[in-house]
Amino acid sequence: MIKIRKMMLLLGVLGCYLAAGAQDFIVPQTNINTKGYPHVLPDNSVEFSIRSNEDLSQMKVSLDPACRFEKQADGTWLAHTKPLVPGFHYYWFTLGGMDLSDPASKSYFGCGRMTSAIDIPEEGCSFYNVKDVPHGRVSIVTYFSKVRKAYATMYVYTPASYSTGSKRYPVLYLQHGGGEDESGWTLQGKTNHILDNLIAEGKAKEMIVVMSNGNISVPGAGFGYSIQGMKGFEEELTEVIIPYVDQSFRTLPDPQHRALSGLSMGGGQSFFVGLQHTELFSYIGVFSTGVFGGIRETKAFDAEAAMPGLLSQHEKYNKALKLFYISVGTDDPRLSHTQEAVSSMRQSGLAVTFNTFPGDHEWQVWRKSLHDFAQKLF
Repeated sequence: MIKIRKMMLLLGVLGCYLAAGAQDFIVPQTNINTKGYPHVLPDNSVEFSIRSNEDLSQMKVSLDPACRFEKQADGTWLAHTKPLVPGFHYYWFTLGGMDLSDPASKSYFGCGRMTSAIDIPEEGCSFYNVKDVPHGRVSIVTYFSKVRKAYATMYVYTPASYSTGSKRYPVLYLQHGGGEDESGWTLQGKTNHILDNLIAEGKAKEMIVVMSNGNISVPGAGFGYSIQGMKGFEEELTEVIIPYVDQSFRTLPDPQHRALSGLSMGGGQSFFVGLQHTELFSYIGVFSTGVFGGIRETKAFDAEAAMPGLLSQHEKYNKALKLFYISVGTDDPRLSHTQEAVSSMRQSGLAVTFNTFPGDHEWQVWRKSLHDFAQKLF
């Protein structure tokens, strides 16, 4: 109890960050404060400064395994990470075997828990920033799921024009990855800003974007990258979410105006559920999924075995789908497996649009994937 109490006291002082000196740095948008620490230096390394009477010499920063806090002459503790790639990074401090969030940074649901994060800007990359354009609205919608037998929430983006007139809109169903939830594509992915900017630039059609919680399974089905493993999400999406959205929003309720995409786990859901239901979707996007390999849980990929008829009846899919889109990061362990799968599907006659973006298995790649995919819809 004493040890836990001391940890809680330490957690309380972690927010006592010092004002930064006359140094060239960037204050990330993920900071709760608008000055000071943590901050990003010109080489994309990150500095943390904490005022504490505790010994923090063994406190680790998850962003850099070798990084430790060092005591300064003024009594503060300073940690300086290695240079990091641009993009969104979850992180935490570890001391005495306990992981601690950083009160100076916003926390997000990722890694299966609420976790601090820092967003390192990428030079020349502003497509997901807030700009002086008409802004849409993100609503948090509560609905009852007969599949879950419980209430659930979804985040729904409607474009700026939705609040006036009676126009109907196409719908993109956009799924998060494992360890995240329905808030991810808005808070981490900046979906609303991406769509606002694309629509204002005339690069994307006005659309509704539905972001639901894909963490669902049905009794006896288990979970995994397979038709059976995605059964729970399939039932939730087709029997509950789509009917609810079509009833509650001004949609164009036909497959030509409906798309399904997702990242990682959500990409697997898009692959298995979208390809089974071409009567519902004409556009399918698969971002950085482990379906094709590159993760421990996945065996060698066989497209025909995974989705019977996908190759042997490829003409049917080519006719039904206006777009079958796959993307992955250039540093993602899934890259080579995804490239092989795309090559195999193309050689069999299946039409696939493929793209890569710099980065690993992370949000900067997924933001760029959405930015590219959205421009090809409807």
